[in-house]
Amino acid sequence: MSLAHAIMTAVLDDELTGYELAKRFDTSLGFFWQASHQQIYRELKALSQKNYLTSRAISQQKRPDKTVYRLTPEGHEYLRAWVHESTKPRLAKDELFIKLYNLSEENVADLMEEVRERREHVQRNLSLYYRIRNKNYPNFSSLSTRMQGVALVLDAGIRDAESIIEWCDCTLERLCQVKGQ
Repeated sequence: MSLAHAIMTAVLDDELTGYELAKRFDTSLGFFWQASHQQIYRELKALSQKNYLTSRAISQQKRPDKTVYRLTPEGHEYLRAWVHESTKPRLAKDELFIKLYNLSEENVADLMEEVRERREHVQRNLSLYYRIRNKNYPNFSSLSTRMQGVALVLDAGIRDAESIIEWCDCTLERLCQVKGQ
């Protein structure tokens, strides 16, 4: 998936400014796709040039005009075709895993601390995912088809986080054994 597909998905139902898009990447989309504000604005320009997005200026009092973006019919068609394409499995790129390949008696305490920090971070995200699910998606069957898709992605995030927490707990147990040697 490219940033273009994530942006086009975000503007599927709403007109959004670049700032609003960036906020969505900082919240919901950002749970599985990272992008800086600069990358988002660059991609908005490219998508507009390809005629996948249209933009219009909205004047504001005492503020500069803002530009909102909407998916064009060509953008809808491109996104629709993309959804039918095959998806490649996600590859894990994780510095912590490389560090664990370098486990030694000398660095075990530091790595244990890093695993604890990872667990705390994932636990905070998991708590947030639960709150989002309970507030916005409490009854899967009553959601629109598109929102059911969003709920499925949220469910994947919940299950992934639960699995990572379980891995962290198991890893900490085993690292305690290494440390005790």
